[in-house]
Amino acid sequence: MSSLKFTPRKSEERGNADHGWLKAFHTFSFAMYQDHKHELFGPLRVINEDRIAPRRGFGTHSHREFEIFTYVVAGELEHKDSMGNTEIIKRGDIQLTSAGTGISHSEKAHGSNQVHGLQIWSLPATARLQPKYFTRHFTDEEKTDKWAKVVAPIWADGVKDTREGEGPAPVQSALTLYASILGTGKVLSRPLEGKKAYVHVIQTSGYNEGQATGASIKFSTKGGDEVELREGDGAYVDVKKEGAILEVDNVGDRVAELLVFDLE
Repeated sequence: MSSLKFTPRKSEERGNADHGWLKAFHTFSFAMYQDHKHELFGPLRVINEDRIAPRRGFGTHSHREFEIFTYVVAGELEHKDSMGNTEIIKRGDIQLTSAGTGISHSEKAHGSNQVHGLQIWSLPATARLQPKYFTRHFTDEEKTDKWAKVVAPIWADGVKDTREGEGPAPVQSALTLYASILGTGKVLSRPLEGKKAYVHVIQTSGYNEGQATGASIKFSTKGGDEVELREGDGAYVDVKKEGAILEVDNVGDRVAELLVFDLE
């Protein structure tokens, strides 16, 4: 039996909403898109791949009992919240809001360029926490042909509960997020510590509602299951054996940016 089992989540099968100023894909049920087969995976609740038009965005709205983080791919996003945080987040930034008992915030594209980013939500392991806000920055160099651990549980070794600083952003969930920018012909391995994982290839070459194109990545495990994904595609990963190793191979003709969620 293979130590990993992959179930593809094709890009064109995701929820899709085009509001003009906002073009969004939904991996999981969100807003008007509802699919009982794609609602929750471990603590992972939302992966929205968004493109926000210049100077447009989400007005002030409220959240509670979610861990909400934004991975900026391109452009600049202006964040304001009820805790007094005002910040412009840009390429390479991770912005994480632990909503806890409740926060209000707004997020809008800053300047004259479109923002491309992923908004990710997870369920906290503990309810009724004090709201907190964190930012981290990771350069392209830190991700190129290697893994950058960009988010990790607050209780994990080396994770710092500070607003800014080095290391991964602290999340109140059993979720570790790795990011990589993988060159053509390059191969990486990632030991998986959780009971499941989710992988996603970011749609960096442009908005595409149809069948996925662009970069091509093969995810596999030695002597076992494998799946080939393109930009916008993802896959659920069931970890069948302790110590399983995820192999990641750029088999396409261009650089790929990808995310691996290691989940309980």
